[in-house]
Amino acid sequence: MLDKNSKIYVAGHNGLVGSAIWNNLLQRGYTNLVGRSHKELDLTDQYAVKKFFDEERPDAVVLAAAFVGGIMANSLYRADFIMMNMKIQCNVISEAYAHGVKKLLFLGSTCIYPKNAPQPMKEDCLLTSPLEYTNEEYAIAKIAGLKMCESYNLQYGTNYIAVMPTNLYGPNDNFHLENSHVMPAMMRKVYLAKLIHDGAWDKIAVDLNKRPVEGVTGNASQKEILDVLAKYGIENNKVTLWGTGTPLREFLWSEDMADASVHVLLNVNFSDIIGIEKYSSVHYGASTDGAVDRNHSAGRGGAIPKLGEIRNCHINVGTGKELTIRELSELVVKAVGFEGEVEFDTSKPDGTMRKLIDVSKLHSLGWTHKVEIEDGVKKLFEWYKESLT
Repeated sequence: MLDKNSKIYVAGHNGLVGSAIWNNLLQRGYTNLVGRSHKELDLTDQYAVKKFFDEERPDAVVLAAAFVGGIMANSLYRADFIMMNMKIQCNVISEAYAHGVKKLLFLGSTCIYPKNAPQPMKEDCLLTSPLEYTNEEYAIAKIAGLKMCESYNLQYGTNYIAVMPTNLYGPNDNFHLENSHVMPAMMRKVYLAKLIHDGAWDKIAVDLNKRPVEGVTGNASQKEILDVLAKYGIENNKVTLWGTGTPLREFLWSEDMADASVHVLLNVNFSDIIGIEKYSSVHYGASTDGAVDRNHSAGRGGAIPKLGEIRNCHINVGTGKELTIRELSELVVKAVGFEGEVEFDTSKPDGTMRKLIDVSKLHSLGWTHKVEIEDGVKKLFEWYKESLT
């Protein structure tokens, strides 16, 4: 069990998920935290990762670092999405094991599930049919990550848990139009369309200086700014969004996600997930104090007849509630105070039509979400405006 003095490495601590987990740990009194920016530590560099673990020797690891993006980015950078994420996962998980890390929490995504999975999606529907093509590479990388955790546990008696959050939004979200997710992209588009209509070029300049679009900053001419924004469906009092607006999506406030993650990190063990009576009846190569006995091979290969087949040990993290993209746009419009037009370009892809997860396993482990979407959208817009000051 981790105590308040345990050294916890949060990989990706500057990102949406990692920063929220970092803050949640601090609020709970876990102050011995370690983080490295991408510039300080490239997690795709095997030797750099080994050197980091040699020096820091963390007791626990939260693997929240990933190469991420929306439909457009997933389509453009397919090789990067699978290769970068696989490298990050392989390096961090293998070094965590080599350095005797007691607990590891791996953050995945619900895009791991089949395109036509039964709704709401239970953990057991993993690998039952084809994936959504537009994010296949990212999904395959995340499936590999959760299988790594599962397999290390079965072979070496480690305590690595994988959680699969639904669509996240919240403080430190990515609002860069070229590679952001649906909600922050939609919110920024609506906000900029309102500013153009208001003639608030000083505010547009601040926005573009903070987050340039294709290299265009607030110092560019009005024509250059209007031209580049138009490419992303942003015009005077009008916003064009991709797809039909009918796909259903579930969203989870990032600070709720962090609370769920830390709850699992501190309170949930692999034995709780697969059934403690099964797990404790077989010696896995872990000593009673949780330290790994690398010479013991009772569990190698996961072929342990007493336990049968063990799979789908990951945990869905979400709200179990959904709304359409059109309904989301209406909440964003209301939060921003936009009085213009929102149009949907039906020639553009929708992605998966529905992606609701079953969160009964998470509820059974003692956690339920707190922030509802109506409040969360308002909170996100307030955060975005503050980020520009």
